[in-house]
Amino acid sequence: MSENYQEMWKSLGLDLKAHDGLLGVLGQAYTDVYLAQVGRPKGMDYFNFVMSEVHGLRIKELLDAKAQGRKVIGTYCVFVPEELVLAVDGVQVGLCAGAELGTAEAEKYLPRNTCALIKSFFGFTLAHVCPYVESCDLIVGETTCDGKKKAYEIFSEIKNLHVMEIPQMKKPSDRALLLSEYREFAAVLEKLTGKRITAEGLRRGITIVNEKRKAIARVMDLRRHNPAPISGLDALLINQVSFYDDPVRFTGSVNAIADELEARVKKGEGAVAKDLPRILLSGCPMAVPNWKVPHLIETGGAVVVGEESCVGMRNIRNYTDASGKTVDAMMGAIADRYFQIDCAVFSPNKERLDHIVEMAKDLKVDGVVHYALQFCTPYLVESRNVEKALEGAGIPLLKIETDYTQEDAGQLKTRLQAFFEMLK
Repeated sequence: MSENYQEMWKSLGLDLKAHDGLLGVLGQAYTDVYLAQVGRPKGMDYFNFVMSEVHGLRIKELLDAKAQGRKVIGTYCVFVPEELVLAVDGVQVGLCAGAELGTAEAEKYLPRNTCALIKSFFGFTLAHVCPYVESCDLIVGETTCDGKKKAYEIFSEIKNLHVMEIPQMKKPSDRALLLSEYREFAAVLEKLTGKRITAEGLRRGITIVNEKRKAIARVMDLRRHNPAPISGLDALLINQVSFYDDPVRFTGSVNAIADELEARVKKGEGAVAKDLPRILLSGCPMAVPNWKVPHLIETGGAVVVGEESCVGMRNIRNYTDASGKTVDAMMGAIADRYFQIDCAVFSPNKERLDHIVEMAKDLKVDGVVHYALQFCTPYLVESRNVEKALEGAGIPLLKIETDYTQEDAGQLKTRLQAFFEMLK
């Protein structure tokens, strides 16, 4: 990092020794996974800088915002509308953790057979190594699975937490439930910040978030070309950084890289070799630094050209209508937009099955890798329906169930390479 942030981290209550160890591991992993790539777009230099300052400059920006009276809201899910946080001049950051850390501490509160993502955000908090968690004025949970729902009961003893009920079906009454939860969240934000949500503020928030999603969509759409102008790892990193970077600055940087990729496509240049097996990665979200499976895919002879996940198309697929004239109208538009998310929590979930097949065809993939974390019941159970939908469309599928450790990396690489040979 370009500065010494030890005093800042100390003021946040971090365990400096454990935190230094985490940064060392993260830095080495980034070097091995990302900087070892060849043919990267020049625009990825911005994301290299972001990662080099992931616990430094961005945390300083958050603390500076707090000093100006702004509130920092931490989230674990794409169902939490950033539009509302921006409407009260707040800052929203994603808190999901993608590494095994503090597991022993987490398992004092949670069963051992809890999914890695839940244990990870518990572990990062209990080990006092996450400056994002410590910077938050409020953390927002959501009931997207039973594991999270029950874990939040315990987590609320540790941190200031607001839990949002997410409907489990797609009936009109479920849309009404989601709208009521967003209205309650808006009231919580108004109380926390002392600011009223206005139509003007909502329109500003909606516009910022829409522009961010459009910029990411530009990059993701260009991956349909052969050769792919950007690796799956770099595309994943763009999606991951979108959850905690300043949204306006991030949008400008992503549009710049999209311009660069468009020029590459016109010249027929790719970040990877032409005619590699093209893979759609489907399933659970992947938070920083969970790069294991994409790295294994792209060092095993294939390229990831799309992500059907919350750290992918599920987060950017739809935009929020900003044409409403009143707060009520725009709150309804926000509910409408988020109600279209096809998370595996919903039952039935035909929308997700249709989207996977649609993405596979649109991106001209050779096969789909369905990724699920161990003990993640929604995605593990739904993988059967995914398999049936893809079989009906004549699209090969490989199902992977794993965690955040590297213990199964060799086995996974063997399975993936065998899958790629079959695709050829």
